Amino acid sequence: MSVTVSVTSVIQSAVNGQRQFTAEGGTVAELIEHVDHDYPGFAARIMDERGELLRFVNIYLNDEDVRYLKGKETPLSDGDVVSFLPALAGGA
Repeated sequence: MSVTVSVTSVIQSAVNGQRQFTAEGGTVAELIEHVDHDYPGFAARIMDERGELLRFVNIYLNDEDVRYLKGKETPLSDGDVVSFLPALAGGA
């Protein structure tokens, strides 16, 4: 399945500065694997050493949080948009 991947500036450096690009994957997990193959280090930005999604990284499938779907096993369809949005903190 060909999907559009959207990332925020925090992750852009891991994908050669791109904000949006297309990638393949039948599930969110497969998509992450394929993106990491093309851009080594991508998965390390969103997953821990056990392969679990980091809790502060939000992943949306067409504006729906995958945590409320099937997590990494959420199926994807051609034309879907998957957004990776790490939570930001700061301020004083």
